[in-house]
Amino acid sequence: MDTKLVTSLGKGRNAAEKAVQHAREKLGTAPVTLSFVYSSPVYELEEVVDVVRTSTANAPLIGATSAGEFTEEGVERGSVAVGLLASDDIKAFTSLARGVGGDPESAMREVVADLPRKVESYPYLNVILLVDGLSGVGEEVTLLALYLFGRELKIVGGMAGDDFRMERTCIFVGDEVCSDAVGVCLLASKKPMFTGVKHGHVPLSRPLRATRARGNVLYEVNNRPAWEVWKEETAEAARKRGIEVTELRSSAEVARFLTNYPLGLATENEGEYKIRWPAGMNEDGSLNFTCGIAEGAVFRIMDGSNLEAQTRTMEEAALIAMHNAAAAGYHHFAGALIFDCAVRQLMLGERFGESVSRVRHVLPDVPILGWETYGEIRLEPGQFSGFHNTTSVVLLLPGGSEEGDEDEEG
Repeated sequence: MDTKLVTSLGKGRNAAEKAVQHAREKLGTAPVTLSFVYSSPVYELEEVVDVVRTSTANAPLIGATSAGEFTEEGVERGSVAVGLLASDDIKAFTSLARGVGGDPESAMREVVADLPRKVESYPYLNVILLVDGLSGVGEEVTLLALYLFGRELKIVGGMAGDDFRMERTCIFVGDEVCSDAVGVCLLASKKPMFTGVKHGHVPLSRPLRATRARGNVLYEVNNRPAWEVWKEETAEAARKRGIEVTELRSSAEVARFLTNYPLGLATENEGEYKIRWPAGMNEDGSLNFTCGIAEGAVFRIMDGSNLEAQTRTMEEAALIAMHNAAAAGYHHFAGALIFDCAVRQLMLGERFGESVSRVRHVLPDVPILGWETYGEIRLEPGQFSGFHNTTSVVLLLPGGSEEGDEDEEG
């Protein structure tokens, strides 16, 4: 049986039941290899997971709370998105560990120990990594995954969301629904999978240094309160958009402003940056991030206000993944899994639907399962950092038969 991904969205009363029933109708009688579930926190989450598990003969399941959901059929907020994967070419193994915020290393060692390191006749190993979105350990968990799993696999994933409530995010694995948790799905495949990543930001400020930081809180930049430096460096660009930074008062106003002006860390590739989203400001002028910020790190404040560039981001991530696939001789795809930052939906507003439509244009007739995250993960073999914010990550699942399938390397 060729690999097949089917997707569906449900909203309102019996949202999960509607979503999984529609997906099952699309799939037919094929047994489910793996269920994906991304849900708004407005629903009874244990009930959501139970409905999907019951409808799929208790197939392995992984998912999380989200801040927006989308498929090839539409874009929603406050819904349940379900993806059902059926395949003879893919085996799925899942694991969950609690306490990731306080001890990310122990949590990651626990999940890795629960998963196979090799699957006979399925040489391509890929990891989907889902983390509590409020734990502040996105970067740490990603690097631990690289270290513990080894460098010969691809890692994608995201930080769970909660519709911007910033109260509680949850991870789903099997029957379990847990906060302060990390969930992992190991996909062992007969064919390689392909990834792409892209953001729509450009450098705005001069180089700056994090002179005092602890965990995910940045206190001082160049020995001054972080927010004071942010205001100074962004004032001119913001004024051109009709925003006086010195007049921003409430936490909500500041948070909204920071969606367009995040932190950019330089990468090993000249001119490329990894984005770190300041999720909010504290009374002392320090900034909270969704992952740790290293004291001494040199960075630039980025400008993400170009809506056209932001609208193209998801499409460009898909094109990068398609280019990687074509280079390996693969041109047909069973589905696309998209991990997209929730902040991008805020930035784009009504244009977010256009962003998804552009992906549909470059991947016609390919099912798409996407959700809005509080942080994105994409780590390819040979890379040493893979956590992102305000970014789109795409994973393409190969489908159909290709000439040279048995010979090509991913």
